[in-house]
Amino acid sequence: MSTSPSLLKAELILVSVTIIAAFGWIFSKEALAELPPIFFLGVRFVIAGIVLFFVGARFFKGIRWQDLKGATLVGAVMSIAMMFWIVGLDQVSNIGVGAFINSLGVILVPVFARFMFKERPARSIWVALPIAVIGLGCLALGNGVSFEWAQGFFLVSAITFAFQFNLLTRMSTKLHVLVLTAIQLFTAGVVMLMVSPTIEEVPHSVSLPIVGWFLASTLIATSLRFLLQTYGQSLTPASHAAVIMNLEPVWTALLAAIWFSETMTSLQLIGCALIFSAMLVSKWSQVRAFLRRKTA
Repeated sequence: MSTSPSLLKAELILVSVTIIAAFGWIFSKEALAELPPIFFLGVRFVIAGIVLFFVGARFFKGIRWQDLKGATLVGAVMSIAMMFWIVGLDQVSNIGVGAFINSLGVILVPVFARFMFKERPARSIWVALPIAVIGLGCLALGNGVSFEWAQGFFLVSAITFAFQFNLLTRMSTKLHVLVLTAIQLFTAGVVMLMVSPTIEEVPHSVSLPIVGWFLASTLIATSLRFLLQTYGQSLTPASHAAVIMNLEPVWTALLAAIWFSETMTSLQLIGCALIFSAMLVSKWSQVRAFLRRKTA
């Protein structure tokens, strides 16, 4: 049976989302040439949150104060994850490596769910974890026995993301996804703008090209990305979305190789392959559902 037009449309949209997300790494890295990292991300998220608010304003009607507080908490946790991510991106020597380290958060989500909400992870998670750890070791040691602080920042970001994602799943049943996303982004941006003056110097002016990279990262890689992701996920089963979204670090590594002429050692390539495999293994039930639907 061939793929239905609506399902094919959803898959193409979600693949586009992963490509846009990968370009977000590139846009952000370019903007960081003149902008301090936390200030840059704070302004970006505040603007993106406001844009999404106006797009989904009708969904904000009747929102309860309790739900608003919950969404704000999720946004505050998100700010921690994103601060580690953006500082890691600012300092990292290989964006592709950082993208795969950051993607470990996907594998850690069900592990956190086990301790936070007593949910029992699928057996595939315990198979995926050692594969991911070995892959992480290959990435960290890819250039010999050396360690970049940026890699540690990405790892902390991944761990915090896993915690934040579990909070997010509890809130997603109470609020429309656009409302939740807008509140998250705006709250995270405000927190980062409060932190920024205490640890970095805000420039008085920036060049026009940097303004362009900033707008691209804000309007395309954040606002447009989340709008397309929301729409795409509404058209396809969760199993499809979960599998397709794993492509982000792959596109990021490819774009970094093209854009910044980045290269990886053989050991680092093995590490990326292992982490990508671990991501698929961790979602094995979704992968099987995806394959069954494709071959039906």
